[in-house]
Amino acid sequence: MAATGIQRASARTRSSIEAHPIEFTGSGGEYFRVWIVNVLLSIVTLGIYTPWARRRTAQYFYSHTQVAGSPLEFAAQQRKMVVGFLMMAALYLAYQIAAETGQELASMLLLIGFAVLTPFLWGSAMRFRLSATRWRGIRLAFTASWREVYTASWPVFAIAAIWVVVLFVTGAMSPPSLGGAEGDESPLQLPALGGLVIGLGIVGSALTLLCIIRLEYNYRSLLVLRARIGNQMGRWKPVYMDFVRIWLATAGLFLLLVLAVVLAVSLFSGSMALLFKKVGSGGIAGMVLVFMLVFLGGFLGLFLISLPARAYRQARMFQLVWNNVGVSHIARFKTNLRTWPFIRLRIKNMLLTLLTLGFYRPFALTSEYAMKVDSVMLYLKGGTDQLVGELVKQQGAFGDAAADALGLDLIG
Repeated sequence: MAATGIQRASARTRSSIEAHPIEFTGSGGEYFRVWIVNVLLSIVTLGIYTPWARRRTAQYFYSHTQVAGSPLEFAAQQRKMVVGFLMMAALYLAYQIAAETGQELASMLLLIGFAVLTPFLWGSAMRFRLSATRWRGIRLAFTASWREVYTASWPVFAIAAIWVVVLFVTGAMSPPSLGGAEGDESPLQLPALGGLVIGLGIVGSALTLLCIIRLEYNYRSLLVLRARIGNQMGRWKPVYMDFVRIWLATAGLFLLLVLAVVLAVSLFSGSMALLFKKVGSGGIAGMVLVFMLVFLGGFLGLFLISLPARAYRQARMFQLVWNNVGVSHIARFKTNLRTWPFIRLRIKNMLLTLLTLGFYRPFALTSEYAMKVDSVMLYLKGGTDQLVGELVKQQGAFGDAAADALGLDLIG
């Protein structure tokens, strides 16, 4: 009898959990009309239309994302998006002017200012984005304090410290100026002990990569743990080493692809050298053409080679996060996104985008977004209507006030 009671209670618990697919109902053709208008107006206005374009894009994707049968809403204030865009444009313009006019002190101070402001920019953007997101009239919120944001941002300052040390050490190892004739500029001096300098560069790059991984982990975990709907907070399970393993696998895939390309190029090196020799025999114009072909070919090749690795990392991160997050005890997510089909989709989209000179871009974005969104299943504890009513009560008047208090669309 006791066992039967336990089984019945377990069955009631299981039956109280409802599965709801998350679906994307848009299409590339629909989004193309939004995209082409945004592109044309941004060109005509020399980029000033950008915040309006971003709002229209967000509204399209939000309104076509169905969560438990109801679409998301993007309720951002256009004024805040414009102010944030103008602030970033002003800072960038100030740095460019300082750099181009040789004001090294001003350029350095602006760079330091950017580093100090990075946590604020990220925190403000997340606060803005979540407060602008609604589901069935319920606003999300990002409740992390600025102290928490800056504590999570310690890898930014660690990266700056690493490269200050590297530059100081390499500068100290530079040979003294050889001194030419009086009035002549001394020749450019390279640091001595090339092997040690290279080693410092490798160590600095490795530490920088580890800091970048840590920063991504800190920001993602803070975003989930301090996201709130009603009074319910996010739940987060991944650990830092999960992120490191994905990055290492990504680096391994990239190196394998580079090796394969190097072997393929070596097979045709003779034919390519003959072609470049013929083109270069045309004098200065031919040499310039050869240089441009090598530069563009190398850049495009590196971009295409890295595409599968970048797609792999994106798919694995999506799986890691969405299989290990939830909302308090009331909701959890699962995804069945498959890695290699997503990589194939990214490769196909990139090739079609290049062949169409960029006009396939809106179709590429919608197809990738749909593959990810449609792979997610939301599991809710209790009936949807009952849960929504409870969340609305928990949100109260505080939700709207807190959402409007802080946050500008500074990055995204």
